[in-house]
Amino acid sequence: MNSQFETIPFTALDGFECNLLHYLPSKPSKGPVLLVHGAGVRANIFNPPHEKNIIHMLADAGYDVWLENWRGSIDLPPNEWDLDVVAKNDHPAAVKKVCELTGSDEVKAIIHCQGSTSFMISSALGLLPQVKIIISNAVSLHPVIPRFSRFKLGALLPIVGRFFDYLNPQWGLEAPDFKSRLLRKFVLATHWEKDTNVGKMVSFTYGAGFPALWELENLDKKTMDWIQYEFAHVPISFFRHINKCVGEGILVPTGKHGFDYEVKPMNTEARFVLFGGVKNKCFLSKSQEKTFEYLEAQKPGHHKLYLMDEYSHLDIFFGKNAHVDVFPLMIKELDQS
Repeated sequence: MNSQFETIPFTALDGFECNLLHYLPSKPSKGPVLLVHGAGVRANIFNPPHEKNIIHMLADAGYDVWLENWRGSIDLPPNEWDLDVVAKNDHPAAVKKVCELTGSDEVKAIIHCQGSTSFMISSALGLLPQVKIIISNAVSLHPVIPRFSRFKLGALLPIVGRFFDYLNPQWGLEAPDFKSRLLRKFVLATHWEKDTNVGKMVSFTYGAGFPALWELENLDKKTMDWIQYEFAHVPISFFRHINKCVGEGILVPTGKHGFDYEVKPMNTEARFVLFGGVKNKCFLSKSQEKTFEYLEAQKPGHHKLYLMDEYSHLDIFFGKNAHVDVFPLMIKELDQS
């Protein structure tokens, strides 16, 4: 991160040290908005080298912009997390800290991927009463993945899990040992798309596409180069948990932490705005459709769903035209709540 951000530590409820990044150029006329990243990346994933990224546009719209580095961040020490641990400990502490630092009793949130699933668990359980609107991208309560991804989780995860505690797309640049070099060779031999080696490792790790997390035509070269340094370690423990959730068709507990729950009915008054990329090959847009159907059944007319025909997973946030196609919609929804 650069000098435009101040880093503010916070302690998760179980003692794990995380941090918040506060965008200093903000001159807020509105309240705080918290951005929550996905697995195996960091808060900087919202800060691609664009003149008008989501951080800039939120600040220009008058919001006080905060970014959460929860324990899945590659800026923090590797740890074998799962969604339950994050939901119970990280997000409630982060939201409380933002309220404390801003003096606001309300926070708005934009959440992505496994930041989204874990944040949704927190919200469903009533652990985030301060959050009044949640904009979720890619997946929320109902993880639906491509058939080939189900095969990988079912057949390859047990094999990979014998040899690795973590997967790391950085191995596309430099693989440190024999087993990681062997996996790298396998990935590069089976991924022929015109992406970087890190991008190919990302697609192997997270989805069924070539590539899985973005449409190449949505990225400019500067962004493709930047992406190579924005992915790193992600624990096998996470994949085991999401595999269980995929099998159930909805987020469920691991059963390992004495933390039992159901994510329905939702114990929150928050309004949810769901975004799904129709070309997403990590979590199918059906994921967001199913969650929207559930939320609408619980509170008709209160929520919103946007399906973006030309977008995939992460290009929602760093596509070269996202400042035209996506961010104005997000800001409009924030302004309405």
